Amino acid sequence: MSDTFPSNSRRSARQGASLSVGFVLVKRFTLCAFANFVDVLRLAADEGDRSRPILCNWSVISPDMTAIPSSCGVSIQPQERLGDPRRFDYIVVVGGLLADICEGEPRVDAFLRLAAAAGIPLVGLCTGPFVLHRAGLMHGYRCCVSWFHHNDFLEAFDGLTPVSDQIFVVDRDRLTCSGGASTAHLAAYLVERHVGRAQAMKSLHIMMINGAAVGETPQPGMPLDQGAGDPLVRRVLLIMQLYLDAPITISRIARMVGLDKRRIERRFRAAFGRPPLEVYTEMRLGQARYLLEHTQRSVTAIAAECGFCDSSHLSRAFRHKYGMTPARHRAANAVGQAPATAAVA
Repeated sequence: MSDTFPSNSRRSARQGASLSVGFVLVKRFTLCAFANFVDVLRLAADEGDRSRPILCNWSVISPDMTAIPSSCGVSIQPQERLGDPRRFDYIVVVGGLLADICEGEPRVDAFLRLAAAAGIPLVGLCTGPFVLHRAGLMHGYRCCVSWFHHNDFLEAFDGLTPVSDQIFVVDRDRLTCSGGASTAHLAAYLVERHVGRAQAMKSLHIMMINGAAVGETPQPGMPLDQGAGDPLVRRVLLIMQLYLDAPITISRIARMVGLDKRRIERRFRAAFGRPPLEVYTEMRLGQARYLLEHTQRSVTAIAAECGFCDSSHLSRAFRHKYGMTPARHRAANAVGQAPATAAVA
């Protein structure tokens, strides 16, 4: 992973802030992705509950001053027109629903190309990488996309292989992120490098996020083999993902997709060489392993969250799959992760 960061001369351009960000929100953007990112910038300067643009500056920019609706219906009023991208250290594109992104916005695409030509690093949140690629600005770059949109990306764009097994990717002057809570980690990554480690960690702590995650951190809840080519298998995997905490029967899933249970079993054996129930259990165990490695929740709580009857039930299944108990796995992972955590700090 190679990094390219703005020059010191540009970073002092806006009221002495160490980090200046311009946000481009697409129509029906994801409010959570935007809010998590901007709140890390805001809280970096929190002083006695008086957080505001001090150490970091930001502005929502658009081709016109029309309010921009989010996917949940809440609208954001732009503060500035697109103008000269060189007034910002980073341009952050917050994506949203794919139908709107595929329609395109020529003025936004032209602005992004202008920013790229000026050497301004471009950031894509959620489906923001789709916008960057649509503008022809992701060729030759690694690109992070949520596992949920992995196949949508492959279908919509040629010439780029998305990364869907980690929360964000930094490749020179392109930074891309899978969305959701991971946008806070990407924002903290930038705050740490332009403002300071203490400010980045403070932001995450106030937001009740445990520590800064590196980009290579796995995306939580990613279905087994998101690259499965069978559309039916992908659809069933997504349904399984929605019911990790309260597993449903394969017969019920078959009714939900309007197909016979035996047909689903045949398709899963063709895709994975295993029946769907076994794949479903592996998904739940994979989620349990992720929670053991990345949270401090008790084994009992993790068992409930991953659809196991109790901690004993989880322990038996976990030992059978991974060769050790959940407690031993957590202890071994904590020792192995210590150097990585120190490196990020």
